[in-house]
Amino acid sequence: MAAAPLLVGILYDFPQADGGAGFEDAVRQGLGEVELDRPVELVPRQAAGLPAGSAHDVRRNFGELVGAGVLVIIGPAISDNGLLVRDWADEARVPCINYTGGERTRSEFMFHYQVGSLAEEPIVLAEHLRQRQLRSAVVIHDRSPVGVGYASAFETACERTGVEVVGRTAISPLATEAGSVVDRLRQAKPEALVYLGLGAASHAVAVARQEAGWDVAVVANSALMFGYARKDWRAGFEGWTYVDTVSDGNTRRQALRERSRRSAAGPVGVAAYDIGRLVAEGLARAVHLTGPGVKEGLEEVKRLPAATGYEGTTMGFGNWDHAALKGGYLVLRQWKDGKTVEL
Repeated sequence: MAAAPLLVGILYDFPQADGGAGFEDAVRQGLGEVELDRPVELVPRQAAGLPAGSAHDVRRNFGELVGAGVLVIIGPAISDNGLLVRDWADEARVPCINYTGGERTRSEFMFHYQVGSLAEEPIVLAEHLRQRQLRSAVVIHDRSPVGVGYASAFETACERTGVEVVGRTAISPLATEAGSVVDRLRQAKPEALVYLGLGAASHAVAVARQEAGWDVAVVANSALMFGYARKDWRAGFEGWTYVDTVSDGNTRRQALRERSRRSAAGPVGVAAYDIGRLVAEGLARAVHLTGPGVKEGLEEVKRLPAATGYEGTTMGFGNWDHAALKGGYLVLRQWKDGKTVEL
């Protein structure tokens, strides 16, 4: 009798341009690196999550995955939704690996692969401004838990680095116009403009700055990863420095590129590959194939070389340690001539 497949759920919380095909291919690349005694079957669900969708739709799709009998769930990707799924995962006793930027998404059954960091990116940006001797800044941030968290952490980091925040304004995370906000903040004559948020509103800020003819240094959080998917936004991001999670010098990423250029091209594909490896290692170490068993298996994974981050970044978990990436996983890059270059 053939063994039943190991079911791995994927919870998407925003629309996938290709229906998730690219992400799932990268996950399979990672799963394939670990020998298991039975096949793995991916069970995807597409939710319309926050901020554009609803918590209800995320809950419904999460419930469908649990009902399907998955042993572990990959997702969600947005911190607002990760905060919700965190509690549902604990309640269902099904381990999840989210790939948000929010460390508060971690819990007993919620693991975290950090595609960015709400807590650490602002520190990286404040230190970068100091290194460039840019001593004053204005901040535009999303009016959301993510945006507020970023802005608060940035102001704290600026106090330490000596950068003065001379203006701060919140905008809708779905804003399509930011002209009045840019005009108002410009009056403070800052040396730098900072955008912090989920990323959808970053395009409105870029357009408003261009239309105002405002020649100012701009830095942003990992929201500018949007440029990988939205080629039409890259011109507006020209010269912007931002936080990414992929490095050109990472040998694990280089090896992945030899097999799948698509998977290695950007941070989400690289993360999916790494998460696939983590899931497979957790399944291989599970003493019993249940949610709690796979959770314990994941906590046994240690010091795997990561494809994300600078060379030397590792990943693994432990008891009460549900942050996957250890080391230099935040990488400063800049959009230049329609391409992202490492600084």
